[in-house]
Amino acid sequence: MEATMALRLPRDAASVPLIRQMLDGTLRSLGVEPQVRDDIELMLTEACSNVIRHAAPSDDYTVSASVHDHLCVIKVVDNGDGFDPREVAEPEPGAEHGRGLQIMRALADDIRFTNRREHGSVVCLEKRLRYAPGAAGQHLMAT
Repeated sequence: MEATMALRLPRDAASVPLIRQMLDGTLRSLGVEPQVRDDIELMLTEACSNVIRHAAPSDDYTVSASVHDHLCVIKVVDNGDGFDPREVAEPEPGAEHGRGLQIMRALADDIRFTNRREHGSVVCLEKRLRYAPGAAGQHLMAT
């Protein structure tokens, strides 16, 4: 079994809790351990927040998430001007913003950035899943 969802969202801060709750509800239903769900929620929040702050002139963005076996793959796609993650400066100590890429890199098991200059960016985040004992997802995903 594979669970997949995709949403096209307005580039608005109100869209972030919506996609976060939808994905967390799916992962909770499958029995994914809370710590893993928390990591995924934070990675997703940072990726979406970066789109909202930086992906001008795009009006919307797409989030897709799939769960297959013990892996969750999230793609956040915008149609902004694009960016090169190697050119993003490290935040100053004590800075209140600018840590999104660091957080995503720390929490994801794999992260890939695709820069489509003048056609946006794709952030692909992967996280290995751990299921609670006896969870439905552990059984369903194995079939």
